[in-house]
Amino acid sequence: MNNYLFKGPFAEHIKNHIALKQAIGYKYEIETEQLTKFSAFAAKKYPDATNLTKEIILDWCSRKSYETKSSQSLRASIIRQLTNYLVSIGMNAYILPKGFYPAERNYVPYIYTENDLRRFIYEVDKSKYSKISQCGRSVLPLFFRMVYACGLRCSEARMLKIEDVDMQSGVITILHSKNDNSRLVCVSEKLREKCREYFDSVLKKLPGNDYFFPRIAGKPMSKGYVYRNFRHFLWKAGISHGGRGKGPRIHDFRHTFACHCLKKWVMQGKDLSAYFPVLKTYMGHNSFNETAYYLRMTADVFPDISISLNSCYPDIIPNPEGGVYETD
Repeated sequence: MNNYLFKGPFAEHIKNHIALKQAIGYKYEIETEQLTKFSAFAAKKYPDATNLTKEIILDWCSRKSYETKSSQSLRASIIRQLTNYLVSIGMNAYILPKGFYPAERNYVPYIYTENDLRRFIYEVDKSKYSKISQCGRSVLPLFFRMVYACGLRCSEARMLKIEDVDMQSGVITILHSKNDNSRLVCVSEKLREKCREYFDSVLKKLPGNDYFFPRIAGKPMSKGYVYRNFRHFLWKAGISHGGRGKGPRIHDFRHTFACHCLKKWVMQGKDLSAYFPVLKTYMGHNSFNETAYYLRMTADVFPDISISLNSCYPDIIPNPEGGVYETD
């Protein structure tokens, strides 16, 4: 938090709110980035404000022309946490009702084919597209491999610290992710070797850096930086994109990981009643319903194995129009 400069009438309260969150174990880094932007916004438009009013909150939460509903919903959630804190210390603050800005739910995830993945990674590996990051050419190939091969959320990979990646045991520690879940993620021997090579060739040359995927020493890659590169590689790989909000998305690598796992297990004759709970835990889901979404998706994408899936879990595979699925 020392690297962030808070401004405006709520600067001290924002700083204390973040310190409290981090003191009880939350990383709270993505939230800190957003609250830094909010403090600058308040300093510019409401420099004399004494309370966090409904007017200020609705102004800040209004949807940008380039923004998805999910991003707007995330900003609203972060500011709601701040107002809850302010109320808890006796200040007047307007608490935005939950669900005031609902996230989009009509997106159909894109499942990358094995050919898509090969073409995409080929372009990532050969590209010299790196105008911002000192080490982008080396960072991005491993980043995208890890997002797919470990089924990580983009934010989980971006915010990884070096200490979270045990290159000897091949175990990644994900702390305080979505819904405050923490979990251990095992990587393959091939990916573990790439992590070791990456550490020796990149991270050792960045003293004072804590992040496993830095933009520059001491700073993680931003969501925008990752997305811009993702779109560039997608275009170079010849994978059609429908525009913002239509995909394919980075998060679809996680969906693809889950579907490919289930397909592989079915084709290998594995007992899904034993393996399905492993997938739930590995992906950090709270409930079987979240993971069950992938049973339906796998059956839709690979119809030849739908009979095997339904025979294992006939009662929990959701209908296509009513499934519960996660967003980043």
